[in-house]
Amino acid sequence: MMKKLVLFLGICTLSLGLPNASAQTPPPLTLHGAEQIALKNHPQIFAAQYNALASNQDAREMRSAYFPTVEGDVTGSGADRSSRLGAGLLSASRLFNREGQGISVEQLITDSGRTPNLVASSRYEVDAARDDTQATRYEVLLAVDRAYFEALRAQALLKVAHQTVAERQVVTDQVSAMVKNKLKSMLDLTFANVNLAQANLLEIQAQNNVKISFAQLTRAMGLENTPSFTLVEEPLPPSPPPTAAGLLNQAIQNRPELASLRFSRDSAYKFQRAERDLSYPTVAAVGVAGYIPAIEQLTSTLIPDHYEAAAINVQIPVFNGHLFAARREAALMRARQADENLRDMQERIARDVRIAWANAVTSYQRIGVADQLLNQAQLALALAQGRYNLGLSSIVELSQAQLNETQASIQDVNAKYDFENDHATLEYQVGALR
Repeated sequence: MMKKLVLFLGICTLSLGLPNASAQTPPPLTLHGAEQIALKNHPQIFAAQYNALASNQDAREMRSAYFPTVEGDVTGSGADRSSRLGAGLLSASRLFNREGQGISVEQLITDSGRTPNLVASSRYEVDAARDDTQATRYEVLLAVDRAYFEALRAQALLKVAHQTVAERQVVTDQVSAMVKNKLKSMLDLTFANVNLAQANLLEIQAQNNVKISFAQLTRAMGLENTPSFTLVEEPLPPSPPPTAAGLLNQAIQNRPELASLRFSRDSAYKFQRAERDLSYPTVAAVGVAGYIPAIEQLTSTLIPDHYEAAAINVQIPVFNGHLFAARREAALMRARQADENLRDMQERIARDVRIAWANAVTSYQRIGVADQLLNQAQLALALAQGRYNLGLSSIVELSQAQLNETQASIQDVNAKYDFENDHATLEYQVGALR
């Protein structure tokens, strides 16, 4: 029993003394998790959402013309008794001391279609702002995807650099031992040291690139400080389609930029019609009512202590120096400009889809070629190492084989993450991002 107790206490002591590995390991971060963080934190998304909310209020402002306008007034005046108005802004020609309260109500009956067109124009602007928000969301997601894959690329290249340093350190140690035993010359050791120094420089640059890539990823996610996390590798996407024809149709239907420009164009034409309606009559109803509790005794028999009135006002534009005509033509030109902007965007998106598809196809093809190149470079390095150990080749051949193997490893990493980036760009171009 005593031995068991001592063994149990020893195990407990060791377990308490060991660090908690799970507490030191940064939490994993997937691509989807990074995208969700960006959607919740990125300021560009918030800015687009606030702009959409402002557009809703603009539409509400346009609809306000359908409702009556009610105003309350309280007026007091003092005047010399029995005087008359000669000049000024008082509404009564006969001046007297008084105080009164009243309300006025004005209701638009018709403005020949101007208000309905303005309301329709504002609603299209609301739809355009909503699609602008979606476009901003896609741009943020694309930036996150690119930054995420660049961070993974930087980490993979750092592993290549570490491996290169380790391999060349082994060769340097071997050559150094051979030089001490008079089996190799100092020239061989110098070549080995040069190769090791190049690998160390590659490692330093790779470490710097990791820091830069994580800073870019932090900015893409809309964060101020870089959190500690471990990036999770994403599975390789499928190969691109054989042609770009279907992608073009998908982009025309899905890209929010095109939808926004369509709504902006429709809004511009509705506004042009509203400007045209300025030249037509406007009919409004007006009503006033009030009470005058305090009035001079001399005038109280001549002026009642209350008033009510109603009127219909018809305003017909006759001539205003071609103001309305200029506004109508300017609105028409801006509507046609919106047409051309839409056509230009369609052509640009078609070009970008074709370019993104071509890049994705090329980068996908490079993956297989890069794998073959790496396998051949590794085989050549192994053969060169064996020939050098047997004294059948010089250090120059071994150094060249090491360089080829390092370059092939870098190209293999770049081929994979180039395709990841190009695939994300293609998804963005066709409007298929999550």
